[in-house]
Parts: sequence; structure tokens; C-alpha cells
Amino acid sequence: MNNNIETISMPVLGMTCASCAVSVESIIGAQLGVDKAEVNYATQSVKVIYHPNEIQPDAFQKAVQSIGYDLILEQEGAKELQEETQRNNYNTLKKRMIWSAILTLPVVIIGMFFMHMPNGNYYMLALTTPVLFFFGRVFFINAWKQARHGKANMDTLVALSTGIAYIFSVFNTFYPDFWYNKGLEPHVYFEAAAVIIVFIMLGKLLEERAKSNTSSAIKKLVGLQPKTVIVITANGEKEIAVADVQIADQILVRSGEKIPVDGEVYEGTSYVDESMITGEPVAVAKKEGDKVFAGTINQKGSFKFKAEKVGGETMLAQIIRLVQDAQGSKAPVQKLVDKVAGIFVPIVILIAIISLGAWLLFGGEHAFTQGLLAMVTVLVIACPCALGLATPTAIMVGIGKGAENGILIKDAEALELGHKVNAVILDKTGTITEGKPEVTHIEWATELPKDKSQLKEILVALEQSSEHPLAEAIVNKLKSDGTKGASVSGFESLTGKGVMAVFEGDKYWAGSHKILADQNVLVDAALQEKVTALQQQAQTVIFFTNATQVLAIVSIADQIKTGSAKAVAALKADGIDVYMLTGDNQQTAASVARQVGIDHYQAEVLPSDKSEFVKKLQAEGKFVAMIGDGINDSQALAQADVSIAMGKGSDIAIDVAKITLVSSDLKQVPKALRLSKLTVKAIRQNLFWAFIYNLIGIPIAAGLLYPVNGFLLNPMIAGAAMALSSVSVVSNSLRLKFAKLV
Repeated sequence: MNNNIETISMPVLGMTCASCAVSVESIIGAQLGVDKAEVNYATQSVKVIYHPNEIQPDAFQKAVQSIGYDLILEQEGAKELQEETQRNNYNTLKKRMIWSAILTLPVVIIGMFFMHMPNGNYYMLALTTPVLFFFGRVFFINAWKQARHGKANMDTLVALSTGIAYIFSVFNTFYPDFWYNKGLEPHVYFEAAAVIIVFIMLGKLLEERAKSNTSSAIKKLVGLQPKTVIVITANGEKEIAVADVQIADQILVRSGEKIPVDGEVYEGTSYVDESMITGEPVAVAKKEGDKVFAGTINQKGSFKFKAEKVGGETMLAQIIRLVQDAQGSKAPVQKLVDKVAGIFVPIVILIAIISLGAWLLFGGEHAFTQGLLAMVTVLVIACPCALGLATPTAIMVGIGKGAENGILIKDAEALELGHKVNAVILDKTGTITEGKPEVTHIEWATELPKDKSQLKEILVALEQSSEHPLAEAIVNKLKSDGTKGASVSGFESLTGKGVMAVFEGDKYWAGSHKILADQNVLVDAALQEKVTALQQQAQTVIFFTNATQVLAIVSIADQIKTGSAKAVAALKADGIDVYMLTGDNQQTAASVARQVGIDHYQAEVLPSDKSEFVKKLQAEGKFVAMIGDGINDSQALAQADVSIAMGKGSDIAIDVAKITLVSSDLKQVPKALRLSKLTVKAIRQNLFWAFIYNLIGIPIAAGLLYPVNGFLLNPMIAGAAMALSSVSVVSNSLRLKFAKLV
């Protein structure tokens, strides 16, 4: 068994409708050595999972070329090449549409108002021929390529409808007596064939322009990075391309300039506008030791920083990559739409043939002419474009809207499922709180066995050797008072409890209340009263003790984020149950839950317990979103239906989660869920109108109303309606750009 599997994403050229995407997907998927092919029509790309030992990407290209499309194999600059190709195609399409319109206008005037003018049919024939077979030849070429492989797409519909109308009109132009002898008027439909081509070209032109607008979020993000940068070398300042920056390069950023790469300030101070990654409009003060990020804008002052992440490793590059990957991902509902689009064209062709047959059987004296007209109209009006664009355009705009608001959506599935969430689980530290513990108070016992300054030095020595995150807060606090660490021996880390060391023959401990239980040390009444009061204020208490008495208690607080309470209130207002899980003690958990308005919480929870809690809620029928920031949350994030990570959290949590909140502000959670609701609403609206359009349009085009009121839809009107349907779907999706998420 060959387990060597690779995944490649490639831009696709030449797709014009959703059934084109199905054709490309099916022919690549049918190649030996391909596990899966997934085409996204909106982003004009294909993702292929394949076995490189059995097949190479050039084989994919040959396969799609055989049915009239192409792939860009070069990964370097592929997106830029695709955009350039699309721009060229757009300009070519625009020129063809303009020339077609110029030639079609006199055809319409003759056909509608001067149909009996001498040699009028010959003039229309001369003008229509280049419209169809020169400017519109791509429809016939692509239809032929599809037919060779037993496939059909929108080009098939266009080629059949206009081709049949043209041939019928040519016959009537050269052999009008055939109809006169039967007592019928030999009508021609040159204007219908020409106008259909023009309307479809116009629709494609508008559609291409609209689709390009949906990816504007990525273009904005790409534009945030400057092209050049000033590096400081041994010979002075030097301007180089941002692509040439190396890790550890020293970079100068002046007032008003964009920061080119991620790094750490080592000289100077300033204020930096980080709204592109945090969504916050207030500039952030930067000083020595602070981190700066590519794409943010330096406002006041200048500073120097050392490059730490360059190229594709910067936060900006990762944001761009996440948005691109997400916009290329396919929502579950889209897979159903693709299947419908794949069988849509053959069904329409069958309906068109049945329409002709029905007219021939029941149509009376003009049955053949009107049946032919009905068949042409059915083929024209039934376009799968609107159906194919319904989901991906809404997803693309929704993801772009999220990116603009600091909500990075990695997968379209997360955006589609978010509206179902009715239970949200929050981690405490780093999610509800800042995740930056600070010492708020140190309370010493009334009677001490040694001088307090010496005991401080022992405490510093203990905590300096500890790996616990709270230890750093204690060390920083004591060192800020000028305390240095004592020389201790026999250091020992007591997992889940604290640390122990020996000083001048005596043992000292620092840690949780479990240390006291192990050593049978009691807390005196005065200190215990203080401990209880501090814990009720959501502060963590560390005990410093020797073998006989508690020497001091250290209270450490992790401040609650300013937006946490508002976020919880917003979620509850939307009918969502909010839960908090934390590894902290019961009293601290209760205090935090009370302050932010959470009714359901669990304390002293292990990472595996969080995952089990998610499963428990799911078993109760809840649709669960998990929000966390640490490695300990990754298991629960993976289990949840929708997973959201804090942008300032661990890389593992961010990798696992489907949505990342760049600013780590909980107020973004209700926004993300509202964005999902708006996006799904747009998808449903798009699908409704796409289906209704065809459900109503096809029977009318087939002549359903003719027996009732004599109405028979003109193919020209059908072409205009078909073009309008695609544009209306894209336009409806673009309304998401202006939606409010609060």
C-alpha cells in the first residue's frame, strides 16, 4: 500500500460556470493515483490529494486541457499569474462583448422594426455570423471539447441554443419557399442568437468584476506590507527589498512607515497602529523588548528592531495564507450544489427536447417553429451559474468580512456551522482573563524565624528554579524591590504542588495548599482569613512555608479582560448557554464566573476533562463552540463542533482551531457567530433565488403559458434574465461587506 500522499492547490483557467468546476473536478478525480480533487469555482482553484509515486501534476494539466481548461503548475507566483491571466481574459472578453454589441445593434433594429426590408435577412446573416463564430467562438469550442468526453456545461447550452437558432434562420433565409408552401411565415432569429451571445458576455463581464471584489480582503492584506526596508549594517543604513530581509537583521522604522517583518524592539520608543491585527483603533506604545508585526503602521517616533520572522513566517503572511486557504475551502452545502450542477445541464437538454416534442404533438399549425423557439429559450434560460455561485461567493465575502474584523476563519465549514452554536465553552486563563498573572500582595506572618529580607531571598531562589508560570510573577515582584536570590541546595520540583529547597540545613516550600497538607503545617487564623478574602476576589494564593509554620502568603491575580463580561452577556442574549472550564481552584473559578456573569462553570479541570465535557454537551444535543488559548485546550478544541482560538495563545491551539481571534478579545466571539448567521442567510437566499429562477423560468420558456394567454418567451429576454440571475446572486453576497456584526 502506498502511503506517500501529497496535496497541491493550483489555479484553474477557463472555468465559466459551476458545471465547469464539476467537469474539472471529475476528470482530475478520475486519474489513477488521485485520492481526491476539489474545485472551488469562486476562487478558480483546485486542491488535489494524490500519490506522487503514481502521478505528477503535469498529468492533471493534460487531463483538464483535453476538456478545454488549463492549470497553472508553477507554485511560485501562481496567484499573480492567474490574476494577470484573468485580467487579460477580462479585457479580451470586454473587447469581444463591445464588438459583438456593435454588430448586434443593427441586427436587432432590422429584426424588430424593419423585418420586411429588402435583403434584410442577408444583412442580419452577415452581421450575426462573426458575432457567433468569431467573437463567440469560445462557446462552441468549449462545448465540443466537453462533448468529446461525454460532458456538458453552460457553454453546451449556449452553443446549442444559439447554434440551432442560427441554422434555423439560415435555412429560412435561403429556402423561404419551404415555409411559404406550407402556408407559414419563414421567421428568422438572427437577432435572438446574437443578443444571447452579447447578454451572456455582458453577464460574464459583470460576474468577473463582482467576483474580483469578493477577494479584496486578501488584496488589502497583501498591500499592508511595504516593498522596501531600511536595514542597519556595519557601513550604515541601507535600503533593500523586503523579500531580502533575513532573521536577526537590524531594521529602522521611521514615523509613518509600515513595519516590514515581525520582530522585537531593541532601541527607541513609539506608538504603533495595530488595528489590522487587533481591530483596536488605539495605537499601542512600543518600547525595548516589545514585539512588532509586519503590516502595522508606526505613528509617532522612530525605533529599531531585530527581525525574528520574515517572508511567509510573519503574522501578516500567515493571516493572508489563512484567508486564502479558507476562501478556497468548500462548505458542506456547496458539495450538494456541485452535484446538482453536474446533472443540471443534461436534465435541461432533456427538457428542451421534450419541449420540442410536445409542441410537435400538440402545437397546431406553427408547432415546429414555436417548438423550436421554445427549445432554444429553455436552453438559454436554464443556466447553472447562479446555482454554482450561490455558496462560494457568500463564503468568500463572509471570510473577507471576518478578516477585516480580526476574525480569521480557516475553513468554510466553520463559517457555515457557526450559526448552529447553542453552547459556548470558555477557558479561563488567557481567554476570559489577560493570562498575565501579577503579584498583588505579600502578607507575612507576625512572628518569623529569620529576618524578612533573608526569607525574601530564599523565596526568590525557590521561585527562580520553578517552571510554574506564576513563579515568574513572584520573582519579578521581589526583584523589583531589589531582592536577590539566596544560595539554596537540594532543589526539588513537586508536580502539581510546588517546589522545595534547603537553606542552611532547613527545608523551605513554596506552592499550593497541597504543600501544607503534605507537611501537616497549619495556617494561623489571621493569615487564613486573608487567604479566604483573596480567593473570593479571584486571586490565586501561593504559600511560603518551612517545616513548622506558614511564613507568608503571596496573592497573584490575573486581570479579567475588559470585554469578557460584555461578550458573555451578548452570547446569553442570543440564547446561547455559556460554560467556563478552568484548572484553577473552586473559589477563584466562582469569583471569575460571578464577575463576568457565567452561571455554569467547573474548576480544577484537567485537559482530558475539558474534552469529555464537550462530548457530554454534544451527547445532550448541544452544538458546541470551544474557545481557548493554550495547549491544554487543544484536545477540547479538536472535539468541539466549532473551535475558536485566541490569537495571542499557543501555536498548537491556533493550529487546531478553525477560527482565530487575532485580538484575543472575547467580544469577537458573538461577532463571529453573527457573521456565520449572516453568511448562511445569504447562502440560503442565493440558493432560493437560483432554484426559484429555474423552477419558474424553464416551464415558461418551454411554453407553459402559451395555451393560457398566448405568451411565448423570447430567447433574447431569456438571455438577459439568465445573465441577471448570476449578477444578482453575486450582488446579494456582496451585501455582506456592509453588514454590521454588533
